[in-house]
Amino acid sequence: MAEALEGRRSRRTATLASLAAELGVSRTTVSNAYNRPDQLSPALRRRVLDTARRLGYPGPDPVARSLRTRKAGAVGLLLTEALSYAFRDPVAVQFLEGLALACEDNGSGLLLVPVSPEADDPGAVARAGVDGFVVYSMPDDDDNFHAVLERPVPVVVCDQPTAVPDVDRVGIDDHAAMVDMARHLADLGHRDIGVLCMRLSTDRNDGFASPLRQERARYEVQRRRLAGLREGFSAAGVDWNHVPVVERYDHSESAGASACEQLLAQHDVTAVVCTSDILALGALRHARQSGRAVPDELSVTGFDGVPAAERAELTTVRQPTLDKGRAAGELLLDRGDRQRSRTLLLPTELLARATSGPARTA
Repeated sequence: MAEALEGRRSRRTATLASLAAELGVSRTTVSNAYNRPDQLSPALRRRVLDTARRLGYPGPDPVARSLRTRKAGAVGLLLTEALSYAFRDPVAVQFLEGLALACEDNGSGLLLVPVSPEADDPGAVARAGVDGFVVYSMPDDDDNFHAVLERPVPVVVCDQPTAVPDVDRVGIDDHAAMVDMARHLADLGHRDIGVLCMRLSTDRNDGFASPLRQERARYEVQRRRLAGLREGFSAAGVDWNHVPVVERYDHSESAGASACEQLLAQHDVTAVVCTSDILALGALRHARQSGRAVPDELSVTGFDGVPAAERAELTTVRQPTLDKGRAAGELLLDRGDRQRSRTLLLPTELLARATSGPARTA
């Protein structure tokens, strides 16, 4: 095996021209064997590929091909997290699967372009060899997002930011979904509530978020979910200025558990409303470890509808995350002759399960 590998390293790589000369065919014939196989008979194509393998020809240079065709053959996914987040967070995983399905149907590749909110390198966007971008849940003031808009390629935004002219968008009505959640809890008698939310801006804040910070949040999804809760509970007579909101920069179950601990240490509430299932699962863990019965002493709710939430019988809002990814990919890849941008809002569903119940009385 080692000798074979050494032989491969030392052997001079064949070129398209030398392969064509070896076979006695034109360069176009060799190129068609890779790029337009329907133009050759199966026997001729097999002969070209077998000879290429024997001579060590690796195939047409993809960079040179993209320069000729001005097509990269790939979609870029821009997300404001580290690369591992796309494979760790269950919502991101579902979205990525949906987007990948759309790319498969179109015969396109998928390039992940992760940009941490703590980094400032718009060059990653400029270097990405893609035919278009899907922007996944970026803050509205992100330099990388503005770098995407400067590229002469189509762009589809998923979730946020929303107020971008001439750009397609896929999302849900986060505000309306949280109004429904607030009404559900208010109908159960809950008036003393606390909220755990994901990061509101790019500056780290692991603590209570004031009403002013909530209103100025750079992440629109979180701002809209909090505004929906405020509207729903205000209609039930709750003064939102007295509702404690605990923010966590990192999105993990441990962050949800520590946020719940911080909330309950300072406030006596009957319900903890979380803006994601991941935070809610952490809150459930802390509630049970601290001896609070759910939902008899404390109701806990989430948002997203991830598989772990179903296993935990968590009351939540389910959103069609996989369909979001597929729809974003289809909007990007199927441009057609349309001249106007499109916005596609997908439906959500409130799922009242075992973690929400009537508010406890004194």
